[in-house]
Amino acid sequence: MTERTPDSMRAIAIDQFGGIDALRLQTVPVPEIGPDEVLVRVEYAGVGEWDPFEREGGYAQMLGMEPAFPYVLGSEGAGTVAAVGADVRGFAPGDRVYAIGFLNPKGGFYAEYAAVHTDFVSPLPRALTTEQAAVVGGVGLTALRGLDDVLRIRPGGSVLVLGAGGGIGHVAVQLARQMHARVFAVASGADGVALATHVGADAAVDGRVDDVLAAARAFAPEGMDAALLTAGGAAAETALHTLREGGRAAYPNGVQPRPAAPAGVRLDAFNGDPDRDIVDRLDQRIASGRFDVHVARTFPLEQAADAHRALGEHYLGKLALRIG
Repeated sequence: MTERTPDSMRAIAIDQFGGIDALRLQTVPVPEIGPDEVLVRVEYAGVGEWDPFEREGGYAQMLGMEPAFPYVLGSEGAGTVAAVGADVRGFAPGDRVYAIGFLNPKGGFYAEYAAVHTDFVSPLPRALTTEQAAVVGGVGLTALRGLDDVLRIRPGGSVLVLGAGGGIGHVAVQLARQMHARVFAVASGADGVALATHVGADAAVDGRVDDVLAAARAFAPEGMDAALLTAGGAAAETALHTLREGGRAAYPNGVQPRPAAPAGVRLDAFNGDPDRDIVDRLDQRIASGRFDVHVARTFPLEQAADAHRALGEHYLGKLALRIG
């Protein structure tokens, strides 16, 4: 039976695009669900590396959107199904789920409730806590899209993961290992190297102090087959020069400055857009073996501004909000 839901809820919303000061704890209506949607009572929400760009209006400008205010941020979360639409099959109130709602017109996961299309809702993975599941959706889909669909990683191939201690990076290391690739991780700081090693990198170096080119040549004397770049600038340029002639590299749109490929290397930008196919593939990958999602810090909902400030600091893995 559908639980009785309130008419209003607490949410972090903005009344106009802007800086961190635009984030405010507000009382807003609980979103109504359509026939193919699920209402999730959110327990944890992921704080995405891309959330400040959304908060500032970057996506709205890029995509020509006309958002309604107050605007609730948050593209990923986890909790319990509170209600389902008339056409929804496979989910029922009380089910434990995680979900993705990038640029959801009905509002994001920085709230007590979120209405999400059933295509973007999955059962909570047994291998993950609710907190871990809440933060894995965006980075997981982005890493999988890059490795599987763009780079087409094959068993035995060598792949460099740049930013391997970050959200996308530490998940990408694990996905590439599941694809039976040889993974060379470039992280920031000794703690980033330790995390990359913990989640399965065959070799890991500190991009701040180590000689990345020399270490990469020792790892793959003929050059790397592929590279997934989660950062731009000098680190990305160095990573690109580890690739062999005919090697492939990819980076998600939003990486700045945009990398430039040397001669003989194919470089593709891509979006981590969700669809049911890639959501299913991510579910299968998470369920197929040991999978670890590192949550560096968790903030109460009312401290979302502090979480956005923390995005600009050094941290490992992901940040989260606790809604309840």
